[in-house]
Amino acid sequence: MTASVETVTVKVLLFASYADWIGRDTVEVSLPAPATVADLVRQLRDELPQADRLPTRPLTAINAVHATADSPLREGDEVALLPPLAGG
Repeated sequence: MTASVETVTVKVLLFASYADWIGRDTVEVSLPAPATVADLVRQLRDELPQADRLPTRPLTAINAVHATADSPLREGDEVALLPPLAGG
């Protein structure tokens, strides 16, 4: 009998230059559980073309609430990766 690996699947929202680099504004990602924002960013950088351009610690939000690299991810979360804002 083989043990199944639990996963957590999240929807990633990409904005501005991040969406431009990756070529889309959303992506669904499955990660081994338990998972954090840092795990998600690492997997994106490793697996998606041009995602290696993402910072290792981008500004993030989970379900529209500010998150940090060590914030845990839960099944069905919506994770936004937000590029730095410029303007005046």
